[in-house]
Amino acid sequence: FPTGVPPAPDSAPAALTAPPLRALGPPPLGPISPTPRAESGRPSAAADAEEHGPKASDVPASTVLAPLREALAACRPTVQKQVCSDIERRLTVLGDAWAQGKLSAPVRKRMKILVQELQQQHWDTADEIHRSLMVDHVNEVSQWLVGIKRLIAEMRSLPTVE
Repeated sequence: FPTGVPPAPDSAPAALTAPPLRALGPPPLGPISPTPRAESGRPSAAADAEEHGPKASDVPASTVLAPLREALAACRPTVQKQVCSDIERRLTVLGDAWAQGKLSAPVRKRMKILVQELQQQHWDTADEIHRSLMVDHVNEVSQWLVGIKRLIAEMRSLPTVE
């Protein structure tokens, strides 16, 4: 894909657009997790916060980026330098997009929730949020979300510190 702003869907020649998606029906309504949470037996507070929390425009980039950078720092001793560099580069792309106002409110809000789930070591929920972002906002997140996915995977495989 060319870098920069993607063209409006109706103005791009067919050869430059993504292949058509198969009709899967409307996205599910309700919490992001398809199964009840084993830890608490109730839907996560994060799903509720997405519906009723503060406005996404109020989410400062540092709320999301600082914990992600801390997570990356925690991974550095056990993860290959090249992988860490790639994640770091993608976090920078995320930070730049955020600072330039290129991220929609739903993306900013879901990233805030994803980070909260990461901090609570709810790996599956963080992964679900990552997946929903990729499905619902692929053009907006494709440059950096791969780094978040890798960071979730690396965090999950770290030895747990109680």
